Amino acid sequence: MAALMQVSRKPRGDVWVARCVARRRRSAQAGKLRFFGDLAKLAAPNTFTAYLAPLRKINWVVYAKQPFGGPEAVLAYLSRYTHRIAISNHRLVSADADTVTFRWKDYRIKRGDRMKVIRLPTGEFIRRFLIHVLPSGFHRIRHTGFLANGIRRDRIAKIRCLLDAGPEPAQMPDETASAEPDDPPAHRPCPKCGGAMIVVETFLRGQTPKCRAPPGEDAA
Repeated sequence: MAALMQVSRKPRGDVWVARCVARRRRSAQAGKLRFFGDLAKLAAPNTFTAYLAPLRKINWVVYAKQPFGGPEAVLAYLSRYTHRIAISNHRLVSADADTVTFRWKDYRIKRGDRMKVIRLPTGEFIRRFLIHVLPSGFHRIRHTGFLANGIRRDRIAKIRCLLDAGPEPAQMPDETASAEPDDPPAHRPCPKCGGAMIVVETFLRGQTPKCRAPPGEDAA
């Protein structure tokens, strides 16, 4: 994947590295980390602290090079994962205490049936699934520049002012709504909790929905 910009390690990079190292140390002190095999010696607090010390001096710069397929291939790859989970339920074939069998798509095959079936030990399947789970505080998509969450509203307003452009029609205040606050709500209330029901997906008869409804009270 090609790097779209060069990110300076200082000072934000130093802060990020310090926080990561501090979190690992706190996790070890709280007993949340387990070490096995060749890493069993790191269970000793002093040994683990000495192991973390050199990490602060490493220049954490991502190595990136131009993709073989070009930017289009990168976007095509990322678009398959930005708003999806690692594996959907319809791809699961069978599962028991020892193995999990599921279907996967071989993108190396250009024509014909690309779906294949693979069986993995349960532990290996869980390991591969957790690779796709982001740590707390990380985001799949993060906007930068004037679209960054912290400054987006003010920067866009300033840009519109400099361009002498008014807000989009969809962003204009609704005078009718403000003048009649007693209008009925736009969403139907939920018969169970009374909250507003929001449409998350529309599908045809016989079509399998992509979103899975939560289990009902009878299924508990």
